[in-house]
Amino acid sequence: MPGPLGSADPDQLAAEITRVFRAEYGRAVAILIRAFGDIDVAEDAVQEAFATAMTHWPAGGLPPSPAGWIITTARNRATDRLRREASRQDRHAQAALLHADAEPVEEGPVHDDRLRLIFTCCHPALAPSAQVALTLRLLGGLTTAEIARAFLVPEPTMAQRLVRAKGKISGARIPYRVPTEADLPARLAAVLAVVYLIFNEGYVAGSGDELVRTSLCAEAVRLGRTLADLMPDEPEVAGLLALMLLVQSRRAARATPEGALVLLADQDRARWDRDLIAEGQALVRRCLRRNQPGPYQIQAAINAVHSDAATAADTDWDQILLLYNQLLALTPTPVIALHRSVAVAETSGPAAGLAATDGLALESYYLFHAIRADFLRRLGRPAQAAAAYESAIARTANAAEREFLRRRLVSVTRG
Repeated sequence: MPGPLGSADPDQLAAEITRVFRAEYGRAVAILIRAFGDIDVAEDAVQEAFATAMTHWPAGGLPPSPAGWIITTARNRATDRLRREASRQDRHAQAALLHADAEPVEEGPVHDDRLRLIFTCCHPALAPSAQVALTLRLLGGLTTAEIARAFLVPEPTMAQRLVRAKGKISGARIPYRVPTEADLPARLAAVLAVVYLIFNEGYVAGSGDELVRTSLCAEAVRLGRTLADLMPDEPEVAGLLALMLLVQSRRAARATPEGALVLLADQDRARWDRDLIAEGQALVRRCLRRNQPGPYQIQAAINAVHSDAATAADTDWDQILLLYNQLLALTPTPVIALHRSVAVAETSGPAAGLAATDGLALESYYLFHAIRADFLRRLGRPAQAAAAYESAIARTANAAEREFLRRRLVSVTRG
């Protein structure tokens, strides 16, 4: 058993608790919601448990099972709180205690606690954006700021959405109820969006010193596999899993040993995970045989084309552009149009790529400015490229990305 951490660096302790938080927050919240049937009670109790860990673990050392310690402590905190409130004739608290004391109910088709929570939060009474945002907050343990960046909205706007979503659940008396098998397809689009956003936040962390939050990526892939087992006949489920596997296959090559960002074109492809590529490509081929294209399947196909290229120069950009055209027709969003502009630049030159970004309402998105900066750099317009790089730097909180963009800024300003 690990020894006391009282003499350890406080920053090391905080980092360890943060690691446990990121890995176990969603599972702990899911288990407590299932036990008490109340989102606020569960979330508050888990947060209190982590606060308690900050004071107890330095003196006593990490427990043998940090996750079990957090769940047990949170359950005790929730029970104590509800007993106090129930003694004051709080009917809501009494109901939550009865829920916790009741005999286990039929699980329904979804057996995984975290996946169950996703399907439950994606309730049709909530707006789709609220479904996704609330689930990211509860399950992913993402901060309001991180969720706001995922939705490209200001943090106060996202905070209001989360408050309204919880208020709607409380005011409408929406229960924590496992959806039936018949309910699953109607909630699937929101569920897929949640899993994909968890993966994206892990693959390109919205803030902090690390480029990748490995635990979030692993959790999203695990959820994708569980979904594929649950709904094997849904092509978009297979498409999302394929997309995540193919993107995840490049993780080891995305950064230098020192943590510096490496762009796709510059990656050592010998470090790509061939097993993940083979699995992802097999799923893409299965989707193609079904011939029911959807956004995740097309994005997976784009990444399959990248994974086929032995070198960056071998990339079939014409095929990628055709796929982006199909994706944009299905999902006509500014972000898809922005990514398509990269394929346009590779097939028709940076001037055409730059023109393809004109008019896109993505002023707050760092990647919009970073991509435009690269086009301007390639066009030999250093002053404009520098201004675009500065805009991109101001809009990302990830240290690795900021450092990469700074290096590019220096290169264009020095000529």
